[in-house]
Amino acid sequence: QVQLVESGGGLVQPGGSLRLSCAASGDIFAINAMDWYRQAPGKQRELVAGIISGGGTNYADSVKGRFTISRDNAKNTVYLQMNSLKPEDTAVYYCNMDLAAFSSDYSGVYWGQGTQVFVSS
Repeated sequence: QVQLVESGGGLVQPGGSLRLSCAASGDIFAINAMDWYRQAPGKQRELVAGIISGGGTNYADSVKGRFTISRDNAKNTVYLQMNSLKPEDTAVYYCNMDLAAFSSDYSGVYWGQGTQVFVSS
């Protein structure tokens, strides 16, 4: 089986920083895309940032220049460094991975459990 576990959320003041982590465990052969999504109360889940196996990245316009996504393939982990946080960044953040497992039964797209980020003074 495969499991994604997130960490790093919390309460931060505007202008502050947080670093989210998401580690995948299980019988994993390779991870293709790793993404971060977020969902604010009353809003749809939106893509925040993504990184592919080759290292290419993409970001939502609202976070460009403030957030940085990175990955450690040896640890099957994706990170989201969030700087200059704003109240509108408040949301539950979810990681998402498209992976291949040694058993094809477990290959596919997985979601983390979500971690709350709250930006407020």
